[in-house]
Amino acid sequence: MPDLVFQCVIHYIHDARDRDAVSRVCRRWWEIDAAARKHVTIALCYTTTPRMLLQRFPNLESLKLKAKPRAAMFNLIPEDWGGYVTAWVEEIARSFRGLKALHFRRMIVRDSDLELLAQARGPALQSLKLDKCSGFSTDGLLHIGRSCKNLRTLFLEESSIGSIDEKDGEWLHELALNNNVLETLNFYMTDLVQVRFQDLELIARNCRSLVSVKISDCELLDLVGFFRAATALQEFGGGSVNEQPERYSSLSFPPKLCCLGLTYTGQNTRPFIFPFAWLLTRLDLLFALLDTDDHCLLIQRCPNLEVLETRNVIGNRGLKVLARCCKSLRRLRIEPAAGKQGMEDERGLVSHSGLIALAQGCLELQYLAVYVTDITNASLEYFGRYSKNLCDFRLVLLEQREGVSDLPLDDGVRALLQGCNKLRSPNVKWMLLGSLGESDAGLLEFSKGCPSLQKLEISYCYFSEQALAISVLQLRSLRYLWVQGYRASKTPDLLAMARPFWNMELIPKRQVIVADPHGAAVSVEDAAHIYLHITPSLDQELIFPIPLFLWKQLPFSTPRVC
Repeated sequence: MPDLVFQCVIHYIHDARDRDAVSRVCRRWWEIDAAARKHVTIALCYTTTPRMLLQRFPNLESLKLKAKPRAAMFNLIPEDWGGYVTAWVEEIARSFRGLKALHFRRMIVRDSDLELLAQARGPALQSLKLDKCSGFSTDGLLHIGRSCKNLRTLFLEESSIGSIDEKDGEWLHELALNNNVLETLNFYMTDLVQVRFQDLELIARNCRSLVSVKISDCELLDLVGFFRAATALQEFGGGSVNEQPERYSSLSFPPKLCCLGLTYTGQNTRPFIFPFAWLLTRLDLLFALLDTDDHCLLIQRCPNLEVLETRNVIGNRGLKVLARCCKSLRRLRIEPAAGKQGMEDERGLVSHSGLIALAQGCLELQYLAVYVTDITNASLEYFGRYSKNLCDFRLVLLEQREGVSDLPLDDGVRALLQGCNKLRSPNVKWMLLGSLGESDAGLLEFSKGCPSLQKLEISYCYFSEQALAISVLQLRSLRYLWVQGYRASKTPDLLAMARPFWNMELIPKRQVIVADPHGAAVSVEDAAHIYLHITPSLDQELIFPIPLFLWKQLPFSTPRVC
């Protein structure tokens, strides 16, 4: 294939695995891919350096950096583990002249980092995502709002309580004054509550392309002018309903709104949601405080719903309504109820009867994450029979006094994997195992049948060190392993899993602060951890070893990744 043809074709190759494959064909194709790559995701910021990244991909326009493992979200690794973004920001300010989009995930970001980023890349920066990050304050955001006048996306969602030091709301005021191209503004699930609704309204008037806004807690009656000005808005999240229902008669949402997530609303949502509920394709009810009856009344008015996030207060009755009314449902996430919400009687619980109805009624389902109080083999078999599009399945069994009615679940899991082609073991790339396994045998057999597995997380499954080491060696595609709790050995069995380019961290037992069922902080002992990750990581979530025949052709001596 002539180089000119390949230079034209490569822009249409988006899958990272395909990019990796073509870049291995010859040195010339490797160079073409390097020059053409516009976006790179680095799964762990310590696996390379900013300068190595720039040498490998000189024309990057978009960069996503991850640092702390997912365990950090649950306070399962020490606070001082690392993940500082400073070294990357300094190199970005000096050298990455074409960079337009930055996404930092689970990293420690300082105000000085945001100030430097605003000074060096402010006019060019179009997207900034501080995803589950910590360490900065609204003073840092003030620099972004003042200098980044072409910013189309500002994303701060789930920077958890205490992660952002809120000093005032001036950052949003500066953003409103200086930006007229904003499309996405997101500070949902944060403690940023000193924002003024007048600034939100000014953003809506100035930014005619504003399509998505997700905010923290704010009375919806204060946003009447914002909704009137945001005529292009398609997604809104946040806000609360605290007044009597009749006071919301003047509230109306933009005509294109199809994705909605409200907080602390309850029955007061009915008067203004019901009239346009048929337009909704995505609904977030995780913090809406609705009971089972409210779920049923609302869901049956949403026939075009494709994505639903809620809690198990939806109950089996709500799932049956969902199966009957929402035939286009593709993604469903059901989290456990907060506190005692929905747990007063059996109506607020999800079990096998609701799942059977869901499998039979929602044939387009692709993603299911659900906490259940009871499960049977038959319910899993129904998913294998009807859910042919299912490609992501997550099931958590909650502890109940009565116990589970149908154990073991071997037959149901087998039927699920046999019926759902996209869930079959050779296709599985990510697996989370929690509080299961009575011996090492299951883990060892599992490791033989998942050749594509890249990420494995094991929580409170007390496998032996020897079984973990053997499994890692058998999982040839594995690039990430996190183990919380295992059976320690007197001999160093973990050393058997050592492989080229692997880094291993052992975190001993320690005391951590968690919340009890009543919300009080208590100190508990956290089990020892194993954290493994592979070193070469300059790819869109993929890592491959370097072929021997290409090793001497590379322009630098460090491990090659693409």
